[in-house]
Amino acid sequence: MTTGTTEFKSDFAKRHEARGKAEGKVEGEAKALLLVLAAHGIEISEEQREMVTGCQDTAVLEEWLKRVATAETIEDVLG
Repeated sequence: MTTGTTEFKSDFAKRHEARGKAEGKVEGEAKALLLVLAAHGIEISEEQREMVTGCQDTAVLEEWLKRVATAETIEDVLG
């Protein structure tokens, strides 16, 4: 005999789970950007690092990640 399990999540739990996933995505993109900058030998100031890690907009982080592919300076990335 097999029994199935039903997972029930309240709206509260679903909202917080979604928020946690979004925060994790933002943190991952910021970390990826910093790693690629370092790999390209592009130095950044502490203020610029805080700008990257403090950014909560995934669209902005994704745009910066695109720019870093051809960037020579941090200004080329952050525009």
